[in-house]
Amino acid sequence: MRKQKLTPAAAKRKADRDKRRANRADRKDKRAENQRLRRAAKKKGKNIAGKDYDHKRKRFVKVKTNRGNGGKGTKKEGKKR
Repeated sequence: MRKQKLTPAAAKRKADRDKRRANRADRKDKRAENQRLRRAAKKKGKNIAGKDYDHKRKRFVKVKTNRGNGGKGTKKEGKKR
């Protein structure tokens, strides 16, 4: 994915927006949960290199699979439209 072509002012506004979004309470909870799960998996000796935890499947899957929603993309994921 290519980097967005933004003016310096727009890039700063986007960085501020992204930071606010990343530091909301629900996102902090999700990051903490993922850290707990990764630490537990490593402790059990599982090889989770290059994998993300998938909350739908309740297991670690490849990053490509998890973030791409199994080839369907993420636009239709989540709330009913």
